[in-house]
Amino acid sequence: MSFWHGRASERSPVGEKFLTHYQVLGLARSASERDIKIAYRKAARITHPDRGGDPALFRQITEAYEVLGNPTRRQAYDRSYGAAGHSPRSAGSTAGPSSRGYGTPGADGAGGFGGFTTRRAPEDRGTAGDPAIYVPAYEDLAPGEVPLLPRRTAAQPVHGAPRKRGVFGASSRLAREARTAQLIMQQVLPGIPAARLINGLTAPYNNGYIDHVLVSGYRIAIVGSMLVPDGAFRWDGSMLVHGSRVAAPPQLLPAARQFQELFPECNVTSWVCVHSNTGNLFEPVIDYARGTEPDGSNLVNVANAARFVREAKGFLAAGPTPNVVDLHVLGRLLGGMY
Repeated sequence: MSFWHGRASERSPVGEKFLTHYQVLGLARSASERDIKIAYRKAARITHPDRGGDPALFRQITEAYEVLGNPTRRQAYDRSYGAAGHSPRSAGSTAGPSSRGYGTPGADGAGGFGGFTTRRAPEDRGTAGDPAIYVPAYEDLAPGEVPLLPRRTAAQPVHGAPRKRGVFGASSRLAREARTAQLIMQQVLPGIPAARLINGLTAPYNNGYIDHVLVSGYRIAIVGSMLVPDGAFRWDGSMLVHGSRVAAPPQLLPAARQFQELFPECNVTSWVCVHSNTGNLFEPVIDYARGTEPDGSNLVNVANAARFVREAKGFLAAGPTPNVVDLHVLGRLLGGMY
């Protein structure tokens, strides 16, 4: 008997805090067009009102199919990070998996609609240096159930690479991004096994781009880069000031706010890693106005390479479960790559 046929009256996904279209149909993000069609047909048969199903649930399933079944709409949906809805919880919440249950979609052997199973994250609070734990756990998959992400993909610490975009300044932009990516790979990822670096994402809701995103547990750091001349600078909260000259950092505040709305279960902040021409990680020397120190408490944090590494690692490690790789969060981030 199908899960939904037997338990639809006990539990319906309508009213869940957040469900993507993939979750509604019980599909992995890598699902083929055939998988999507099969999943929809099976779900529609079970939930159709003429068969005694829930009309609201049927509408939700139909909406999911109308988006995922259309290649153009599916691509646009993926690049919006699969935003099916928002949690009513306040932005900035640091609630982790120990405070919420996981209604995770399952799929049968054909990759079709399999309903939801209730799984919870490990009760013990792990540390950033602990081995990565995957949520939902691969070991808990039912026979033939399709995981949200292939295990090999989920275990990969780095996804994507800086890519050329635009005409003017493309080479210098690539060099800055490559330097930041290398810094993260060498000095951040080795100490946090669950941390994942995703390069080359589209900015939500517009045509811009995001250089890098770091995620560990339920903390997300959006990372941009800039290169400045040698010397001492002062950060006033909006500009880097060097004598009579000012340098504007990448505009990460809109992206940080949008990501917080898209991922209400996570704590989101952003960092600008400031590189100097010398390659010295401790340069440039930056003096901070009161309240602008880059400790992760601000939506935008600006720091030289050495301080960026130290503070970003502290931010990620201080999350409630920094050793968790949440496949829902990671899958949606990977969908935003361009």
